[in-house]
Amino acid sequence: MARFIKKQKTEIGISPDALIFRGQKKIDNVLLRVIDFDANNLEENAINTVKDVLKYKNKNTVTWFNIDGLHNESVMQEIAEGFYLDTLVLAKVMDTQARPTIQEFTNCIFLSLKMMKQDETTSSVSVENLSLILTEKVLISFQETKGDVFEPVRERIRAQKKRIRNSGTDYLTFALLDIVVDNYIYIISEFGDKIENLEEKLLSDPNQSVIDEINAYKRELNFLRKNINPAKEMILVLSKLESELISESSGAHFKELVDNINHAVESTDNYREILSDQLNIYHTTMATKLNDVMKFLTVFSVIFIPLTFIAGIYGTNFDVLPELHYKYSYFIMWGVIISLGLGMLYYFKKKKWIK
Repeated sequence: MARFIKKQKTEIGISPDALIFRGQKKIDNVLLRVIDFDANNLEENAINTVKDVLKYKNKNTVTWFNIDGLHNESVMQEIAEGFYLDTLVLAKVMDTQARPTIQEFTNCIFLSLKMMKQDETTSSVSVENLSLILTEKVLISFQETKGDVFEPVRERIRAQKKRIRNSGTDYLTFALLDIVVDNYIYIISEFGDKIENLEEKLLSDPNQSVIDEINAYKRELNFLRKNINPAKEMILVLSKLESELISESSGAHFKELVDNINHAVESTDNYREILSDQLNIYHTTMATKLNDVMKFLTVFSVIFIPLTFIAGIYGTNFDVLPELHYKYSYFIMWGVIISLGLGMLYYFKKKKWIK
């Protein structure tokens, strides 16, 4: 399946605000979790229905409502009705292939971007769509699968860290986005270590496997850029957004987030340039080796062409050829020919002109 763009034919013509799941189902049952807190109190629960979270709406606390699984249209409809949200917002949530974006509504700010996960065995990167709906007292987060990427934020809340416990939903939004961007940088750094190690291998033993690795890393970096660059645009807009839902102090944190996402984007660009340079090094190295081979063959030919010419003219047709009357001359001749051929092959392999 295509990794850069996906569109089902059945989705064409559907109303933008239709609560229809557009994506790949990654979890069987929708999981609902709530964390409600202020400076002194904390309440954390797994709930069964959307109605169970509505009681927190009017409390003078911060509520983080997390939904794992986006395929249940009835749950989305209940969220839209319970929090008085435009169905267009929830329709955007259910479109997992949508480009990262930010949009301000009358009673909320909607934003979405891609979370990334790297397979430790294959080094390939998979993405998951993350959507956040920021309201005055409730932050609603939507994930495609249940994961622990935001567990450090939950631990900070449980540990009564003053900044997050004394701030609002805007700072909580920053904390989640910061985790996502930090994960971008971590994945890029993992690729970076492998890309930088390729250079030594490229110089010591350039072969097709190195080219395959370079091309694989280029594909993965292009995939990273496809998801990170739109996230950069979204965060840049968020940092400049003037909204009553974002305090001045949290706005400063979003500006810091811009620096982090810029670092991620610049790193992907730098590593793409390094891979291009490594390809150039490979082609230059192979051209140099080919020149060495051609030089050797040219010298070899220059030496043997005159000898072949002389032998061709005279045909060794002399009266006295002692080898003609020797019993094993024929076998000795073949031994010399085979030994010479094998010797040449060994020499070429030793010089790494052939594999």
